[in-house]
Amino acid sequence: MKLIPIPAFNDNYIWMLHNEHQALVIDPGDAKPVLAALKQSGLTLEAILVTHHHNDHIGGVSELRERTNAQVWGPVQETMPEPLQRVADGSIITALGLSFEVLHVPGHTAGHVAYFGMIPDETPVLFCGDTLFSGGCGRLFEGTPAQMLASLTRLAALPESTRVCCAHEYTLSNLRFSLAVEPNNAETMAYQQRAQALRQTHQPTLPSSIALEKRVNPFLRTHLPDVANAVQQRFAQAHDPVSVFAALRTWKDQF
Repeated sequence: MKLIPIPAFNDNYIWMLHNEHQALVIDPGDAKPVLAALKQSGLTLEAILVTHHHNDHIGGVSELRERTNAQVWGPVQETMPEPLQRVADGSIITALGLSFEVLHVPGHTAGHVAYFGMIPDETPVLFCGDTLFSGGCGRLFEGTPAQMLASLTRLAALPESTRVCCAHEYTLSNLRFSLAVEPNNAETMAYQQRAQALRQTHQPTLPSSIALEKRVNPFLRTHLPDVANAVQQRFAQAHDPVSVFAALRTWKDQF
């Protein structure tokens, strides 16, 4: 299986997984780069997985479905381009001979889902849309801090080898904030240097991994004293896990 991030818009990635014959894509906000990638590699699009309803994730779905007859899956609670197969927490879908578990991860939107897949002889893969970013997390447009904290805690419990396929190239900006929260985190400093080198040659910083995110992402580290203390120095009212997380998200929004 080959895993490829297809750049779209300013900073989106449309993830493609293929076996050199058939492909699936996740969150195709634009059909054109997907069609170009399919043509270049001689692939047939079998499946489209959608994490949430924002247009930069669904804008190309209808054209791709019409052009390729690909099966579309998307969250049961969100407005989606019809027709499609609706999925909910715990649903199992099969594409390219692989099984993907659907995880309901509200916070960024109310019905946001992620797709977790085990690939034989390879590390697992997580397509997490705008819930988890490398070094960060999505803004809370429809969900609550408690929901997003629970969603991220659930993702952090996945196998540490899991490849984290986020939908945006936000890594460098997120790491600048991460170092404001934990200025002495050597892992974050080293990761920032690696990420800068990749971006200087126009390469993606992704996929990340669950193991790496647990070491560098402050939104997965709010239970640790260093992160909680840094938040409480700015937000005295942050005294429990949810309020610490909420304050951290507010800090990032203002950063």
